[in-house]
Amino acid sequence: MTPLSYCTNVHPAEDLAGVLAQLDRYAEPIRRLVGVDVLGLGLWLPAVLAGELAAAPALRAKLRAELDARGLEVHTLNAFPYGGFHDEVVKHSVYRPEWTNEARLRYTADCATVLADLLPDSAVYGSISTLPLAWRTPWSPADDEVATTALTSLTTTLAGMAAANGRPIRLAVEPEPGCVLDTVADAVSWLAPRVDPRYIGLCLDTCHLAVSFADPAATVEQIYRSGLEVVKVQASAALQVEDPATGPARLALADFTEPRYLHQVRERTGSGTVLAADDLPQALTELPGRDPWRVHFHVPLHARPAAPLSATTDVLRTAIAALQSTVDDTLPHVEVETYTWSVLPETAGNGGDTALIRGIAAELRWAVANLLEPGGVR
Repeated sequence: MTPLSYCTNVHPAEDLAGVLAQLDRYAEPIRRLVGVDVLGLGLWLPAVLAGELAAAPALRAKLRAELDARGLEVHTLNAFPYGGFHDEVVKHSVYRPEWTNEARLRYTADCATVLADLLPDSAVYGSISTLPLAWRTPWSPADDEVATTALTSLTTTLAGMAAANGRPIRLAVEPEPGCVLDTVADAVSWLAPRVDPRYIGLCLDTCHLAVSFADPAATVEQIYRSGLEVVKVQASAALQVEDPATGPARLALADFTEPRYLHQVRERTGSGTVLAADDLPQALTELPGRDPWRVHFHVPLHARPAAPLSATTDVLRTAIAALQSTVDDTLPHVEVETYTWSVLPETAGNGGDTALIRGIAAELRWAVANLLEPGGVR
């Protein structure tokens, strides 16, 4: 049975008390609304908290007990944001510290220590998603070597944990537009000759995949042909607009410009060239707008944006179908990751705790109905 989770990076919390409060305020009500006995969480732990938990077995046991008491379980952690993910302005800071910084290695190893004690007894493996090395600039061949050394060190740590615990924790590198590993093709090319695929693979974020205009089925084939695997899927959808130069499209897109997160935009021309802008405000002034746009803005899976905008849920469906035809047994971990609820326009679903709880529950029900086998929620 495929573990399905929702990612808690949608909730602001920087300490254990805040995380535990999330469980009561959001996660348990979502579980009840979905109507399952056990609900999966893709837990986000800021670096300071991850370090505290890694250093204190008693705190890890407390967190595990609190999860169990509420019918919640953790197969996967999101270790992409290091901290401050709900600051007033996040933008490029989410890509720091980079994989050239020892702090990134330490944070990820701490997350592995925590996850090993949170995994349910039924889990085959645990997964941790991470950033695609860094934002693309500055980056040098020397940085390649430092990052390779860091991932090799992490692999040694994960291999030792697997030998001790009997099941692996696996790192899932998440390509993202604008980063060193901008596309899945970039990630495959960089990772395949450098990493041990038993411990390091890909996080396939289907919003990022859609923004890159890559073919989902061909992308899945390329990953497995390289010897790598999809360790984790972040089930997500991007904004799409077929004719971004029109007045109604411009007005609709302007509603999605906001100051907290980066919203990279790609325009695919008739010749197949993909033009790039690093954020939506820049795209509205710099891209020609003669051809379709896709925008890195995670939108709820179950609710299509109002015309003339749409969502790339078909990319998600196709990617999951390709994985189902590729893997021998169950799918990788699937995590619904719509972290943007707090910055959605009012017309797109923003509306306080009740709307958030109902919205996430609706996304999870959509994922079961559209992506997984009947009864697949765990």
